Amino acid sequence: MKIRPLQDRVLVQRIAEEELSSGGIIIPDTAKEKPQEGKVVAVGGGHINDDGSVRKPGVKKGDSILFGKYSGNEIEINGIEHLIMREDDILGVVEG
Repeated sequence: MKIRPLQDRVLVQRIAEEELSSGGIIIPDTAKEKPQEGKVVAVGGGHINDDGSVRKPGVKKGDSILFGKYSGNEIEINGIEHLIMREDDILGVVEG
């Protein structure tokens, strides 16, 4: 299945967290928080301004991003969990 986000929405796949702590302890799924970092899978066309002009997205496919803990809506695509969120929910792009 292929999804194309509309307007200023972005499709994101979470980057999996490590299973081990720094001390070598295995962290069970029930104790883990969902990661707040992901990779952009698809980007919509941009935000439509009040005057009808379109502001292009500030992120592109392949960017690593940071987002808020409760940002976006979870969806499942081909058995893989993704988030679809507005570009405004993105806190920053990870560079380097």
